[in-house]
Amino acid sequence: MPSLFLPPIFASLNVWQVFLITDPVGQAVIALLAVFSIFGWSVMLGKHSELKKLRQLNLLFERKLSQERHMLELPENMRNRRDIPYADLLADALEAYWRAAAIGKEKGDDTPRSRLEHAENAIQRALARQSLRYEASMIILASLVSGAPFMGLFGTVWGIMEAFGAIAEQGSATLTTLAPGVSAALLTTIAGLVVAIPSVFGYNILLGNVKTMITELENYASTLADRIELEAK
Repeated sequence: MPSLFLPPIFASLNVWQVFLITDPVGQAVIALLAVFSIFGWSVMLGKHSELKKLRQLNLLFERKLSQERHMLELPENMRNRRDIPYADLLADALEAYWRAAAIGKEKGDDTPRSRLEHAENAIQRALARQSLRYEASMIILASLVSGAPFMGLFGTVWGIMEAFGAIAEQGSATLTTLAPGVSAALLTTIAGLVVAIPSVFGYNILLGNVKTMITELENYASTLADRIELEAK
């Protein structure tokens, strides 16, 4: 029955057939969107794995730190774990604290308050640095979410222009004339959505995880400053 209304090539239409009849511009758009899709999935999966690992490392380090009674005198193996965000904040805080103490003793104005201020400033700098680390690669997903539909739209408009060009060339608006261009145009739209839809869900999920981890990092930084202040008195 469908063969009464469609040309033979479209009677059992599939995506590959539509891609083959698409003009070079449309094929380039679809191929580029396919690359973006693969890249987007790799970014999402990689970011998810990274955040999960960092959170586990943070919780493990925080558990170990809570068992230490004197944080200012921690062993070297706990003070130089820069790969762990929580440990990075601690390392910067202790380094700034003891550097301020050394300089203060040389000048003769060493006070606990001065040490604490330097430690708190170091914590804030490390907090900003680690927040940027958490947010790394998120701009890529945001770009895919906003850019992919427009690329698909570009391919759609181009395909429709090709369809109207075929009509003008043949002088008739038959289904045989319109079908190739319209099918190719719609395929680029689908390709754009295939990239954008998973990216928007992945972006929102990862963004929620990043915000949660940044809040946890801020709470840890506050706790760290409190412990240093208590031990410095």
